[in-house]
Amino acid sequence: FVAYRGQTELLGPLRKIELYEMGWNLKDGLRECLVAAAPYGGPIALLKGHYRRSPSARPQLEIYSSSGLPLASFPWKSGVVKQLGWTVSDDLLCVQEDGTVLVYDLWGGFKRHFSMGNEVSQSQVLETKIFHSPYGTGVAILTGALRFTLATNIDDIKLRRLPEVPGLQEAPSCWAVLTQDRQSKVLVANGSQLFILDNTACTPVTPPGLSPQASSIVHMCVSFSYKYLALLTDSGHVWMGTSNLKEKLSEVDTKIKTPPKQMAWCRRPKSQQPSAVVMWDGLLIVVGECKETIQYHLDDDSVLVPELDGVRIISGTHHELLQEVPGACEEIFKIASMAPGALLLEAHKEYEKESQKADEYLREIKEQSLLSEAVRQCVEAAGHEHEPETQKTLLRAASFGKCFLSNFPPEQFVSMCRDLRVLNAVRDYTVGIPLTHTQFKQMTVQVLIDRLVYRKLYPLAIEVCRYLKTPEYQGVSRVLKHWACYKVQQKEESDEVIAKAVSVKLADAAGISYSEIATKAYESGRTELAIKLLEFEPRSGEQVPLLLKMKKSPLALSKAIESGDTDLVYTVVMYLKNELNRGDFFMMLRNQPVALSLYKQFCKHQEQDTLKDLFNQDDDHEELGNFYVKASYKDQRLEARVALLQSAVDEYYKAKNDFSAKTTEDEMRLLRFQRKLEEEKDEQLVGFSLQDTMTTLLSVGLHKHAEQLYKDFRVPDKRFWWLKLKALAEKEDWEELEKFGKTKKSPIGYLPFVEVCIKHHNKYEAKKYVSKVTPEQKVKAHLAVGDMEGAAEAAIERRNESEISTVLSRCSATTDHLLMERLNRAKATAVKK
Repeated sequence: FVAYRGQTELLGPLRKIELYEMGWNLKDGLRECLVAAAPYGGPIALLKGHYRRSPSARPQLEIYSSSGLPLASFPWKSGVVKQLGWTVSDDLLCVQEDGTVLVYDLWGGFKRHFSMGNEVSQSQVLETKIFHSPYGTGVAILTGALRFTLATNIDDIKLRRLPEVPGLQEAPSCWAVLTQDRQSKVLVANGSQLFILDNTACTPVTPPGLSPQASSIVHMCVSFSYKYLALLTDSGHVWMGTSNLKEKLSEVDTKIKTPPKQMAWCRRPKSQQPSAVVMWDGLLIVVGECKETIQYHLDDDSVLVPELDGVRIISGTHHELLQEVPGACEEIFKIASMAPGALLLEAHKEYEKESQKADEYLREIKEQSLLSEAVRQCVEAAGHEHEPETQKTLLRAASFGKCFLSNFPPEQFVSMCRDLRVLNAVRDYTVGIPLTHTQFKQMTVQVLIDRLVYRKLYPLAIEVCRYLKTPEYQGVSRVLKHWACYKVQQKEESDEVIAKAVSVKLADAAGISYSEIATKAYESGRTELAIKLLEFEPRSGEQVPLLLKMKKSPLALSKAIESGDTDLVYTVVMYLKNELNRGDFFMMLRNQPVALSLYKQFCKHQEQDTLKDLFNQDDDHEELGNFYVKASYKDQRLEARVALLQSAVDEYYKAKNDFSAKTTEDEMRLLRFQRKLEEEKDEQLVGFSLQDTMTTLLSVGLHKHAEQLYKDFRVPDKRFWWLKLKALAEKEDWEELEKFGKTKKSPIGYLPFVEVCIKHHNKYEAKKYVSKVTPEQKVKAHLAVGDMEGAAEAAIERRNESEISTVLSRCSATTDHLLMERLNRAKATAVKK
């Protein structure tokens, strides 16, 4: 026996804790209601009068918190509902007779619907079970054709039609969904036979040690973790074992042979005691390992809600939690317990009375070296208690015990204090989330914050984040973002007021995207508010896509240009190009020079014709002329090329660019000349530059035609002489080169003649031109042909120290000994002067 007082009642090894007196006002209680309560202290949905079919008396769907506070209520105007259930994210699923599943949020807002397939629609829904698996929330349906259809995850629907159950002529006596090996299966009872249905097969199974008196299995339930299974037979026996049906844990006779209303597991994680709860009208029976059962009478119609560490019992007036007494609590509160935690609790009570017995208790614990264990037990027991006063008593005892320990780690104690403060806050009647410490640890802080946000309890969510020191981007900032998204949907306040409130609240919050809040405002029909909110968004890349979506193209373009991100500008420009007609598009670009410039760059590479239209619209004759010139080079036909160049000439004249116009006219003349020569001489020339054309003509011996180009196009004398000199040397036409050198005085001098001849390994021809070289270049010319004597004579004659030194450097000490002496004397004389 355990010494509990107040709102906790003992039922053998179990305890029943009153969570709330329900705040709802139900005239007939839960009678004639479809009821669904979400796990982890989630909301409760009631469909009153679900059997009604008359338009004048529709069923009423109501949603409440776990404490019975109303969240939503509306008349049901859709089809006949067979089952209600909650998703892992607290959305309500309403499964209709035709296989359509409607999804509502916590506040009764319709979110979406989906179908369970044509076969379900045609043969109707007989029974439905909504279950949670590692993949999310699933729906299992038994159709009128006695076939099972399964969707493991409603967010990614893949319907599976399970194999047929052999010998099934009518609805099975009971069935349940199991999750084994990451796969959802259905366990079906047909009389005394059991079958497991998976994707491919229907496998008959036999529970080990099932009572032979049973001729039919009338009810079954699976534990919260899917590890254990309980079967109730028509003989009143409850068989409990593992869900893989390989091990029997116990079997108990309830001595009641009528089918129950509900059955659920009541087992704590890691508990060694199997226990299940069976409910009939007005009666609750708990069965466990021993043959004895615990009976408890119910005053009202009730519903069992399986939890991770117990069962919640919801009636028309009360909400209770039935669970095994946790080990630490049992050790401490058991009558005449000598456990270390119990002794520490007594020691603290005596200390508060200023009694010396406190020292006696402490000595007893210390003698057994169990003070650390005593502190740990008190801390753990505090976590399992719902009454704040009991929690405080246990934590004070733990704190008292810690004072006598030098190296006790404080983390467990501090963490438990924090957790309990949060749990007491969310268990409050006005919040209505009656989480146990075990559920809280399984759920995680992040999910709890999500649930508070979903219930629009933003101040509490922020306080929890700050108290638990949650990283800002996961905590306060995220909550504030959700608050802002909710705020912008409020119709009763003006855009200015909301925008100011949001900016003030979010001013110091890190990592918040105003574009997401603005998107919510836009989706709520508040475009002007969305624009105001976007002004607070520092990242242009986030602003621009929403502005485009809102059809605020000029503003989007301005923001993109301000950002300096050319890719972003291109994105907007391409969007505008597809959205606007051509004229409006060009007009918008004319007002944005940066965008226009970038678009022109794009058109140069991708859309030449568009570029021409842009220049035409702007009367940009200079660029139009350039456009026609470039286009002419891409056309292989001479007539088309000349026509394009003529268009370029006209545009250049309009732009008053005489130089470009005359140059283009020269190009046209050259093309015609090239075509004429091609036809006459069969030499490929069209498209060559003037210089290449003359070079080609000279190389093939058409000197007169080359000279005609030289005169017609006023080619500078020096350029023409260089071209002809190189062309004749390339051909090694030395005779023609000699004639050319004698035609008139060379404008480029005669040293190039020497050098070109040497380059083509003809020293003999080179020597012919050495005498014609100017005195300044004589040394260089003699050295080029290897005439050391001549180079020395020229250098000495000019008395140039630098030239003498150059010749000296080329002399050989063995062969040019006398010449070097002469040069050295001349160099000495030149230095003196």
